[in-house]
Amino acid sequence: MWKILVAFVAFAALAMFVLMKSGGDIDMGGEKHGIEASGHAPDAAASAASK
Repeated sequence: MWKILVAFVAFAALAMFVLMKSGGDIDMGGEKHGIEASGHAPDAAASAASK
């Protein structure tokens, strides 16, 4: 059983290493909510529906 745990930890560490080195935008902070979290402008349909 301990071998499975060691293998899982080793695989997770290797996966994190590869993801960090690949230049991907990795954010381990969890879910983001609010205006600063959204990276795009509201859709035109949404703004037209509110008028």
